[in-house]
Amino acid sequence: MVTFKSQSHGDILMFDSAAKSLLKMMGQSGNVPGAIMAADVAAARASLQQKLAVDQSNEASASEKADSSGNEGEAAVSLSTRAIPLLEMLQAAIAENHDIIWE
Repeated sequence: MVTFKSQSHGDILMFDSAAKSLLKMMGQSGNVPGAIMAADVAAARASLQQKLAVDQSNEASASEKADSSGNEGEAAVSLSTRAIPLLEMLQAAIAENHDIIWE
């Protein structure tokens, strides 16, 4: 488990695989522990949003293919959905000029 922390938001607990994927989307190495300094949070959030948009597009295409083949499986929670609390934390950190750390 990875815990994201910021003075501007409560802690967010996330599974390792999802957290590391989101960190890489933000331009980070994916290493735990780590930090994003306040000056870099806006760029990290923009990168994450851009890559999530591409990811959502790919998920939609895969979902359409699965639907057309008649395979009905259990719906997994998308990375985009898992990213919502982190995006909110990043936005709060931007507004209040705080760092984000994870461990």
